[in-house]
Amino acid sequence: MSLASAVTVTAEDTRRRLTPRQVAVVERLVAAAAEEARQLGYESTTVRGAAKRAGVAPATAYTHFASKDHLLAEVLWRGMEALPRPEIAAGATALQRVEAELRTLGLFMADDPVLAAACTTALLGPGPEVRAVRLRFGAEVDARLRSALGEAHEPAVLQSLDVAYSGAMLWAGMGHLAFSEVPEVLSELAARLIGAAP
Repeated sequence: MSLASAVTVTAEDTRRRLTPRQVAVVERLVAAAAEEARQLGYESTTVRGAAKRAGVAPATAYTHFASKDHLLAEVLWRGMEALPRPEIAAGATALQRVEAELRTLGLFMADDPVLAAACTTALLGPGPEVRAVRLRFGAEVDARLRSALGEAHEPAVLQSLDVAYSGAMLWAGMGHLAFSEVPEVLSELAARLIGAAP
């Protein structure tokens, strides 16, 4: 699944509740920002450019998104939020469940590497709005991995998987690792961590 196809509408942005009309504007802005970043990359993407592409006044765009980083971080978050849970067979081991989740988490950006790199860069940006999206993103990854591990897991294993996922996606965003390689790298690490856990 590409990030572009995963963009969905929620009833609120990171600041406040939205009216149905505002939801439609935000949806257009997020979709336009994804297309802008896909075509121009992070450096050349702007809120003004996304607003123009969405047919929205720049001032309106800035009422919903404080910065380019905020807007692109929201694109990434909506892609994460739309990810389905992996199908896992009954009786699967903790390692099998974690590997399935890591495959889903690792591949959701693989089809759109230029957009993924732009959004990953944005997620590291400054500002309270970006920080709020970053915290939501991290909490979702943590919750999915926690659920996959099950109740009887060492906290250090979950923390290690959280850090490894973040690091792998950052490396992929910087071009040191292909997004398509992330699941295999993380599965190898998971096998070591979970195999070593009591």
